[in-house]
Amino acid sequence: MPEPMPRPSRHLRAAARARGAAADPVAESIPRGMRVASAWSWRILLVAAVVALVLFLIAQLREIIVPLLVAVVLAALLVPFKNFLVRHRWPRWAAIVVAEVGTLVAVAALIYLVATQVAAGFGDVRDRAVSSFMELRRWLEESPLHLTDQQFDQYVAQAWQAIQDDASSLARSALSVGTTFGHVLVGALLVLFATLFILIDGERIWGWIVRVFPRRARLAVDGAGKAGWTTLRSFVKVQILVALIDAIGIATGAAILGVPLAIPIGVLVFLGSFIPIVGAVVTGAFAVFIALVYNGWVIALIMLGVVLLVQQIEGHVLQPLVMGTAVKVHPLAVVLAVAGGSMIAGIAGAFFAVPVVATLNVMIKYVASGQWRTDGRAPRAPVSDPGPAPRSPRRLRTRSTKDTATP
Repeated sequence: MPEPMPRPSRHLRAAARARGAAADPVAESIPRGMRVASAWSWRILLVAAVVALVLFLIAQLREIIVPLLVAVVLAALLVPFKNFLVRHRWPRWAAIVVAEVGTLVAVAALIYLVATQVAAGFGDVRDRAVSSFMELRRWLEESPLHLTDQQFDQYVAQAWQAIQDDASSLARSALSVGTTFGHVLVGALLVLFATLFILIDGERIWGWIVRVFPRRARLAVDGAGKAGWTTLRSFVKVQILVALIDAIGIATGAAILGVPLAIPIGVLVFLGSFIPIVGAVVTGAFAVFIALVYNGWVIALIMLGVVLLVQQIEGHVLQPLVMGTAVKVHPLAVVLAVAGGSMIAGIAGAFFAVPVVATLNVMIKYVASGQWRTDGRAPRAPVSDPGPAPRSPRRLRTRSTKDTATP
């Protein structure tokens, strides 16, 4: 029986492919820069296709993804609090219940405070609104426009007619309120359940996610995930501190100036601060608008100065000193992330843009630096010159005998 022919080695096969490519006249006619550009192009297109597929899936599953992301952000805030209670000899179940129920009570108290303040000042706000409306009407009559009462009433009637023309769309929107409320309710329940299970069994859930990856990649995935989780926790804590300082500063300025709804303005500033840049601009403009409508343009200008002062202190003092140590993301990246997130997913995209970018930034840096190779095993001894290794006693005796016997 004839023996099988030996297979050529890897180097021989590579050399054969190189000779075949060199013999191809078409390949020889293509410049090297074009070949490199084409190699990069199809890889970039492949990555872009994967990113587009991921974004498409997120858009289709947004009613699940958004509550899950909210739960992760809440867990980043509540897990340290739960661990603190456990370290102080609280039962585990009691620490979890206090963390989650305490969050619900705090949110409900905040909403109740805003609702009572608005209800208490509704009459005064209504009177001021009517007065401001009449002042606006008189100003339009005395302005260079010389708008008469008949023209003003005509414009109001046209606006009302436009609202009536769109009555069908308004009716459809009213009919869809039930569906929207149902989605919000389901999303809130998903947030509560997801947060609860992360508090109860977050480590085992993360271990299961790591085991989904190939064995050789698990060490890097685990280390990157822990680094991203640490960054997310720092971001949430620092963002709450910055938002609280902004809310107290602007609400205090509004109360001193006599602007109505100072507490609701503070609450809106607190919530809007979680949307970087955009939230601060919108809530600040709302405070100035309220001051302009109910207190006149002088108080509105002073309120604008208060808002700008608080935001400048946040941007030039709090952000570099506090936020810079927690999230190391360039301000340009923050602006682009918020703009892109708002374009893709609206308010939810703007809200999650910065924490997602900051977390991914830390995770990618961790994997690219190769730190997971040293974090996954025992630390090596420091490199130093320990000197000659000690000889065994037997070898010493032999060497000594030989030396004494030799002249």
